[in-house]
Amino acid sequence: MFISLLIYVAIGAVAGWLAGNLLEGGGYGPVGNIIVGIIGSLVGGFLLGLVGILLPGGLIGSIFTATIGAILFLYAIRFVRRA
Repeated sequence: MFISLLIYVAIGAVAGWLAGNLLEGGGYGPVGNIIVGIIGSLVGGFLLGLVGILLPGGLIGSIFTATIGAILFLYAIRFVRRA
């Protein structure tokens, strides 16, 4: 169980870092990247499942799903801040 949690945090960190670099040209620091990536993985998994898109399993599929979710999460935060 502990190893699964570490893998989940590592995927979150990578996804948060990728989303930060793709949107703003920089990450949010280690803790910020992990938080954005973990929330992004939840958002991405939910939304992709909702529309019926199933990515192949494994590490790359998980990172891709979490990155998509993290990007959508960051767009939502920007939208709320501007409103």
